[in-house]
Amino acid sequence: MAARLAALALVALLAMLAGLLVGGVPLPLATVLAALAHPHALGDAGTIVWAIRLPRVCVAATVGASLAISGALLQGMLRNPIVDPYLTGVSAGAAAAIAICVVLGVTLALLPAIGFAAGIATALVVAALARRGTGIDVNRLILAGISLSALFSAVIAIVLTRAQASGYASAILSWLAGSMAGRGWHELAFALPYALGGLLLALLAVPALNALRLGDTRAAAIGVDVDRAQWTILAAASLLTASAVSLSGMVGFVGLIVPHIARRVVGSDARRLIAASVLLGTALTVLADAAARTLFAPAELPVGVLLAFIGVPAFLYLYLRGGRQFA
Repeated sequence: MAARLAALALVALLAMLAGLLVGGVPLPLATVLAALAHPHALGDAGTIVWAIRLPRVCVAATVGASLAISGALLQGMLRNPIVDPYLTGVSAGAAAAIAICVVLGVTLALLPAIGFAAGIATALVVAALARRGTGIDVNRLILAGISLSALFSAVIAIVLTRAQASGYASAILSWLAGSMAGRGWHELAFALPYALGGLLLALLAVPALNALRLGDTRAAAIGVDVDRAQWTILAAASLLTASAVSLSGMVGFVGLIVPHIARRVVGSDARRLIAASVLLGTALTVLADAAARTLFAPAELPVGVLLAFIGVPAFLYLYLRGGRQFA
């Protein structure tokens, strides 16, 4: 398994290097490596690599890793292979808040923070609705997440209708489609601490997550505090998803498809699964963003749209060809 994880790490590094090579200005590999080795050197290549491409690659890596971990956590907790990070309503709540703020004329610099705050607030409402005693009722969690997502989708539809007359519809649609365009070190510095906090909670929940795969009753029988584990996992997934949404908007299928692939590569042990999900999520999202920049250059394809075209066929193939089982 260590060799497989090392191979995935190499794939992730190569994907990030590929993300640095592609763009509006072609840069040879030697030039990119020289710019990385000398960050304070002057010149156009250094500016392109350090001010434009590297922050975008790091943003894509953070988004992919966060969504992949969140998906692995929720699928493990709920023992359901078709759960994705957006089940908690984080994305829908963030998108609705962003849409409203765009129409109200809020400055673009504040949108990531607003999206993060709205996503976390929505996750808290979903958690409150799913509360059962001191723990979380799985069925209530799913129903609350789906219901609030439907409600916020209706809000977004109303706002879009109104935005068509004011000319803000394109900005809202850009957020809904998902994109890394215009994201830099400032946005990453805002979201990264929350993503790292979510990762820390995820690592703390690893032993309990392995036990929860056996069922809540068996997990409790071997000494796991099921209620605490559920709240920890939900908090981790919410922080990770909100961080990703604040950076890129709504990027789908990463949190759904990556845990499936990771299980096939390293198995269901949460220790290896989370590590593999980080590496695969990073590679997939960075490569998808690179492709989105180059397929129709100079125009840019929304990365969320591209990932949907990739993710739907891949998920259907994995699920229909033996991916129904979950262990």
